[in-house]
Amino acid sequence: MIKLEVCCYSVDCALTAERAGADRIELCASQSEGGLTPSYGSLLLARERLSIPVHPIVRPRAGDFCYGAVDFAVMKSDISLMRDMGFAGVVVGMLDEEGHIDLRRMQEIVSLSGDMAVTFHRAFDMCQNPMTALAQLTDLGIARILTSGQQQNAELGLPLLRDLQQASQGPVIMAGAGVRLSNLHKFVDIGIRELHSSSGHTVPSTMRYRKAGVTMCADNEFDEFSHYCVDGEMVEAMKNALALVDPMAQSA
Repeated sequence: MIKLEVCCYSVDCALTAERAGADRIELCASQSEGGLTPSYGSLLLARERLSIPVHPIVRPRAGDFCYGAVDFAVMKSDISLMRDMGFAGVVVGMLDEEGHIDLRRMQEIVSLSGDMAVTFHRAFDMCQNPMTALAQLTDLGIARILTSGQQQNAELGLPLLRDLQQASQGPVIMAGAGVRLSNLHKFVDIGIRELHSSSGHTVPSTMRYRKAGVTMCADNEFDEFSHYCVDGEMVEAMKNALALVDPMAQSA
């Protein structure tokens, strides 16, 4: 079965995705920064309320994936917490100054993760040599690699995604970034078995009173009276479409 992982920026959205048929949740905070480590409260509620696998992201700050000693210590503390809370997996990625996989630190992460599945996230799309990185991550025992094929979106990255899918002897190659209902068949056609999508939309605030001239954001153009949410109908539509194009499902 082709799996659909939904990127969720709140537990509320994760519950919506689960009801709509998502196979797994990547739980994050801060959609505007590309996903950061969720809060302890979010982690706790996710463990209490969700029955499908939840893989929190471990990313202590926005920006690049080359971390200093303090950031790395924070990441290890977060991973230990998630492991002890019983999460099915974690999503993490680290590069060195030259754009290669930070092997020493990733070895520590894998060891620290215990029985949790480790997904190497789109830091992969910023590395120098994807095939070398694939071999290194295979040796580390990484469960899956989330990638757009080193392009701005996964549809543009289809050639590399195909090569990675054919070459991988270990990690699942999971396509993500711009994966949607209109193009998911293209990933299935090249043999991809896991897809990652935010399946989201922006919804307006329920507030009627709106204070003029005051903002909490450094970006004055940012609309604070709207927020990003998972679209349950879109998740359901994508799952239904996958059932139609999945060759394994059709042969069952």
